[in-house]
Amino acid sequence: MTAATGRSPVQAILDALHARYAGVRDGAVASYIPELAKADPDRFGICLATADGHVYEAGDTRHEFTIQSISKPFVYGLALDDHGAEFMRGKVGVEPSGDAFNAISLHKATGRPVNPMINAGAIATTGQVKAATPEERLARILGMFARYTGRPMRVDADVYESESRTGHRNRAIGHLLRNFDVLEDDPTAAVDVYFRQCSIAVRCVDLAVMGATLANQGINPVTGVRAIEDANVEHVLSVMASCGMYDFSGGWIDTVGMPAKSGVGGGVLAVLPGQLGIGVFSPRLDEQGNSARAKLVCEELSRIWQLHQFNPPSSPRSSLRLSWTAAERGSTRSRHAAECACLRDEGGRIRVVEVQGNLAFSTTESVVREIMARPAGTRAVIVDFHHATAANEAAARLFATLAAGVAADGTAIFFTHARHLADLPGRMAASGEAGGDVERLFRFPSTDQALEWCEDELLCEWMPARSAWAGDLRGFEIAAGLDDAEIGILGRLLERRTYAEGDLVVRQGDEAAGLFLVTRGRVGVWLGEPGAGARVASFSAGTMVGELAFIDGDRRSANVVAEGTVECAVFDVGDFRRLAETHPRIHAAILRNIAAALATKLRRANRQISVLGAQVP
Repeated sequence: MTAATGRSPVQAILDALHARYAGVRDGAVASYIPELAKADPDRFGICLATADGHVYEAGDTRHEFTIQSISKPFVYGLALDDHGAEFMRGKVGVEPSGDAFNAISLHKATGRPVNPMINAGAIATTGQVKAATPEERLARILGMFARYTGRPMRVDADVYESESRTGHRNRAIGHLLRNFDVLEDDPTAAVDVYFRQCSIAVRCVDLAVMGATLANQGINPVTGVRAIEDANVEHVLSVMASCGMYDFSGGWIDTVGMPAKSGVGGGVLAVLPGQLGIGVFSPRLDEQGNSARAKLVCEELSRIWQLHQFNPPSSPRSSLRLSWTAAERGSTRSRHAAECACLRDEGGRIRVVEVQGNLAFSTTESVVREIMARPAGTRAVIVDFHHATAANEAAARLFATLAAGVAADGTAIFFTHARHLADLPGRMAASGEAGGDVERLFRFPSTDQALEWCEDELLCEWMPARSAWAGDLRGFEIAAGLDDAEIGILGRLLERRTYAEGDLVVRQGDEAAGLFLVTRGRVGVWLGEPGAGARVASFSAGTMVGELAFIDGDRRSANVVAEGTVECAVFDVGDFRRLAETHPRIHAAILRNIAAALATKLRRANRQISVLGAQVP
């Protein structure tokens, strides 16, 4: 089992709730079972487990206590597996009682208990678990719980003996059930197994994983073991939703909105179907027998992360679309060969995460987890919202907390392609979790622009002196294989030009009169008018622009604009053609080098396409 640690936004919320409610002293420890009265009232744990098996913990999540009535829906599920729903409905109803958990709520004519969550229904259910002996029945129940929790389970002998000494009312219920033939064997044996079942020792983390197992259609998401037949999960969750919190069940489903079950040992288990399980442990109980702190925590979690089952996201699966690094797929900037080599080696320090669909807590949590699991040494993270359709307040809060945590670790983080999610920056700011200027996080409209900036920052770190050689012709692809004398001949043919920011270096539609070697600054390539069309690429010092039209003689296919002060060395097409006669070796080498540069760009495009093809689900 892997627990989330560090600055995870999910972990941060659990830690904050634990700190907020640790001082709550409402309620009292259960005392009608003497051994339960010995519980430490200040113990407090919160745990969340996702349907894909990730676990978050805060507080006393590994402290053992007894499961008590939380055992009821799970044993009901075992009986359903043994007999089926139709048979079980003949033994136990599914209607809320509105009575206390230990009320004798039996149908006047049939003696059938009202539901499996009150003691009468739970004793009836325990008696239906198939077994030749009481010992076998208990062993099957322990084995069932082991499948849910992923570990061996045991009965707390002291609590069992205490329950057995004081359980006269439950024995009376057992005899009434035998009188109506709901129990067909010795009721004393069934009640005794029920006492042992309620005395099974669990931990808060167990409750969360048990809940996640129900959320995952009966398969333990940590171990992959099936704990209950998937067809019976809906029956278990239904009675938890309608009856699991006793006579507060209606209020719970209204305010929290998740099927749940409480126990007088201080535990509460809640399930958001398809998404997660929550376990909370705090022994102080309210007047209805439910943990007072757990009630507050679950209400707050439901509100913060919008977990109410009657207000679900349209797509409950993960919103993670793609995850890649700048070593695998760089920006559209064409760079000096030495810079490209550096980015191939060190570009793994820049990570891009693309999200998709409707962003809510359950769909965003796995995205956040992906980012939190970034390798040590990561310098920047870019979150791309191009394929996201909506983001609710829970997602905004997670991203805000993520941004603050990532920045605190010294990693830059940017959110791009978010203009269609106009309220996302406002919601992140309103959450109060971002810890700074939210607009800074959205400074780059596109992922490519953010990626260029991150690459530049990385190159400044790893190649601080690169500007000194960027204008040296020996570093340009066009000069590969030429000796110093031949480079001198080429250099004398080049015309030096300077452009101010915003100047057109190349105009779309013009005839190709020359090849531009960028010796200083950066140029951007635009389809359409600069600033209004689409910026499709950029070129920095040490690269060449316009080689395709230079070779085939076609008209310019795009506008090239200076982005800041730019210096270029321009190679006139006429001079290039004359080299074929005056210096054929130089002409052939240049032609070969231009072809190699075009091939390099094509291979780079193919690598980027392969990254997309390998990861798109």
